[in-house]
Amino acid sequence: MEEDLKANLATETTGKPIICKVCRKAGEALVIEDIEVAPPKAWEVRIKILCTSLCHTDLSFWKLDLGPIAAFPRIFGHEAVGIVESVGEHVEEVSEGDTVVPVFFPECGDCRDCKSSKSNVCTKFVNKYYNAMPRDEVGRFKDMFGEPIHHFVHVSSFSEYTVVDITQVVKISPQLPVEKACLLSCGVATGIGAVWKVARVEEGSIVAIFGLGAVGLAAVQTAKLQGASMIIGVDSNPEKEDIGKRFGITNFIDPKSCGEKKPSQVIKELTDGGADYCFECIGSAAVMQDAVESSREGWGRTVILGVEPRGIPLSLDCLDILKGKTVVGSLFGGIKPKLDIPALVQKCMNEELNLDGFITHEVSFHDINKAFDYLIQGQSLRCIIWMDK
Repeated sequence: MEEDLKANLATETTGKPIICKVCRKAGEALVIEDIEVAPPKAWEVRIKILCTSLCHTDLSFWKLDLGPIAAFPRIFGHEAVGIVESVGEHVEEVSEGDTVVPVFFPECGDCRDCKSSKSNVCTKFVNKYYNAMPRDEVGRFKDMFGEPIHHFVHVSSFSEYTVVDITQVVKISPQLPVEKACLLSCGVATGIGAVWKVARVEEGSIVAIFGLGAVGLAAVQTAKLQGASMIIGVDSNPEKEDIGKRFGITNFIDPKSCGEKKPSQVIKELTDGGADYCFECIGSAAVMQDAVESSREGWGRTVILGVEPRGIPLSLDCLDILKGKTVVGSLFGGIKPKLDIPALVQKCMNEELNLDGFITHEVSFHDINKAFDYLIQGQSLRCIIWMDK
C-alpha cells in the first residue's frame, strides 16, 4: 500500500506545479482559492498535508497588520503532518511517501549549536525570513495572476501542498495517528520539552504554570509524569480549572479572583516561599515578571515560553537574581526536532504520553474559520483541520 501511494504521488505531481486550495486572507475571515505551489528546489521537500492545527502564534500573526513580518497575502499554519510528495536535489533523509512533520524550527545538524547539547537554536539557518524560503529568500507560492503569496515561519500548512526546507522536515513513524503527530510540531512539544529538557523538573518539585493553553497543559502533564508534588495552574479563564485538573494541576489560581493580591503573592503563601519552577506560557511581559516573583529565593527557576508580540522589555529585581533566582528563555521547549520529535512519537506509541485530551475540535479544511472562532472564544485547545474530510 505504501509503495502504491509513492507511485501515485510520483506519477501525478512530481516535478510539476500544483494547483491547490489554500487559505490566504488574513485579519478577517480566511478565504479559499486556487494557487500554484512550485516544485521543490535543491534541499527542499514538497509535502502533501494530511491534517494541520491552529496555534495561538497563527492567531497573533493573523491579527498583525504592522511591521516587517506583517506580510500579506500569506498562507498561515505551522502545526501539521503530511506525506512527502517529491524532493529536490541533495535530499537524502526522506523520500516520496514518507510520513513527515514540518516544523518551524530548523536543525541543520552541521553548525556548532546543532552539534551541542546546550542549545536547540540553529545558527546556520536563523529564522530571519519568515515570508519565504530560508536559503534563497524566494517564495514557492503564487496566485492565479502570478503574484507571490508569502510563507509563514517557513511551513505554511494551511495549504493542501507546501514546500519546506529539509532542515525543517522530520521523518516519523506512520504508526502514530496523524492527528496526534500533528500536535508534536509546535505547542505540545514546547510544553513537554520545557519541563523535560530545559527545567528538568525533579520528583517532589513544586511547579507553577502560567497559562493553561496547549503549551501550558503539556507542561502540566509532563510535570506530573516527572513526579511534581504540587502543580499550580494560573489562568484568567475559570473554565480552565476543570481542564487543568484533568491534566494534573493540584491547585488553580484565577488572577481576577485574587482581590488586591497578585498571583505571585498567592503562590508564595501556598508554597511557603515560592515555586521551584515557574513556566510562562502566555507571552506577556507582566505575566513573565509575576512568574519570576512567584519562584523561590535560592533556587527558583523561571522558564519563559511565551512570545511577547509587542516587544515590551522584562523588568527584574536585581536582588532576586543575587539571591539565586534564575530566568531562562526557551524556543520550542529546547526540542531538537530531528532528535526529539521521533522520541516523542515513540513515547506516544508506548502510551507514556497521552495526547487525546488536547484535541477538542475537528473540522474540514473548508471550515477552517470555525477553528479560528473556537480559539478566539477560548473554547479550543487544538482544533484538527482535515484536508480531505
